[in-house]
Amino acid sequence: MASIGLGIAMVLILIALQANTDFNQLLYSDKNQNETADFLVINKKVTNSMMGQPEKSVFSPTDIENVRKQPFVQAVGLITSSQFKVVAQAPGELHFATDMFFEAVPDSFIDVKEDDWKWNPGDRTIPIILPNDFLNLYNFGFSLSQNLPQISQETVKALPLQVVISNNLVSETYTGHIVGFSDRISSFLVPATFMNWANEKYAGTTTAATSRIVIKTADPSNPALVKFLDDNGYTANQDKLKFSKTRVIVQTIVSVIGFFGLILLLFALLVFSMFIQLVIASCRKEIQLLVTLGTAPRQLQRYLLKQFVPLYFIIGILSLVLVTILQYFAAGLLAKHDMVVNPLPGIGTIIGTVLILVLVYIVNVSTVRRYILQDQ
Repeated sequence: MASIGLGIAMVLILIALQANTDFNQLLYSDKNQNETADFLVINKKVTNSMMGQPEKSVFSPTDIENVRKQPFVQAVGLITSSQFKVVAQAPGELHFATDMFFEAVPDSFIDVKEDDWKWNPGDRTIPIILPNDFLNLYNFGFSLSQNLPQISQETVKALPLQVVISNNLVSETYTGHIVGFSDRISSFLVPATFMNWANEKYAGTTTAATSRIVIKTADPSNPALVKFLDDNGYTANQDKLKFSKTRVIVQTIVSVIGFFGLILLLFALLVFSMFIQLVIASCRKEIQLLVTLGTAPRQLQRYLLKQFVPLYFIIGILSLVLVTILQYFAAGLLAKHDMVVNPLPGIGTIIGTVLILVLVYIVNVSTVRRYILQDQ
């Protein structure tokens, strides 16, 4: 009974340790990293009480500094919005014109790397990055409903856009050149140099209020990050946060498995201790006789330990082998879904096995020594 309890306890504890290792590999391993999931665009939630008060949607310097100092935030970028009117018109037979807006972010937060992504004062061509979602909405929504041709990314890049920028006093026309498409930031992006110049020229300001920021984080599903956003009334792309609840559930399950494993381990140690006591009690006369004949207590201890030590070492090895087999099959199943984990147990699992065996050995030595000394 004690052997079975020890075996089950070791398997549960080792599974919990290995599950935690696999979970960390899935989240943080370079082989499983998805670069677009490392960036979150954050803004304040708009409520009924804020309507008509746009200043309440703005991040203050204190708000930004509070975000920047959080341990799960690696970098913060301010999204600068245009303070002027923008109208974009497609050339030729597309017959597409729309009011729009521009935004700018630091280049380190942009997932499009192009040599054309630069602007200098005096240039009449504005490089623009469009969100992929915008092109999809046009191709599979607007164009189909209006009997207009669908267009590819290559075609869009080759088409010059007519961009009209104006304020209440002046209106000027520029050529817009689409240099790429972003999956990271759903906005119409222009270089920061152009944004600063245009805001100053057409709006008379170089310090536009910040209503959105982008952060870089190692783990968008970090429960601490999700809690921080909720506590401060911020919101972000929920698609990138949806794994937070899943992560909490998995961690809870792993913790429960580990807890039951520890409880079973304690019971197994208790049963082992009681079993040793029974063995010593049943052999008390023989032990006293051996002591009378001059047998040293250490010899008796070694003899009794030899009866138990091989057993729980075998249990430990078998438990580790079973976990290794389960890990190998789990790695194969995850690989079919493009998720990579080590097919062999992690270092933590092996160390856990050794520590459990050492603990069992210490308990056995202590029990044998105590009852041998009592019989002297």
